[in-house]
Amino acid sequence: METIRYKTKGTCSRAIEVDLEGDTVLDVRFEGGCSGNTQGVAALCRGRSADEVIKVLAGLKCGPKPTSCPDQLAEALKTHFAK
Repeated sequence: METIRYKTKGTCSRAIEVDLEGDTVLDVRFEGGCSGNTQGVAALCRGRSADEVIKVLAGLKCGPKPTSCPDQLAEALKTHFAK
């Protein structure tokens, strides 16, 4: 298992930690943000591939903001797997 940490940009959450087994998301933890929403996003991502999570969440916006906590999760995964 590998844990990645990503410092978010432009959202209420400050950081995201993702536990991965290969390219499978085991768990997601948001630091800050809207608790119910971030818990829901985390639950829906568990057991899914990083590619699937990216496809579903990338580009989502929060109100007038150009990004969102789910979009930042997609960015975290993109950044990690781009290495």
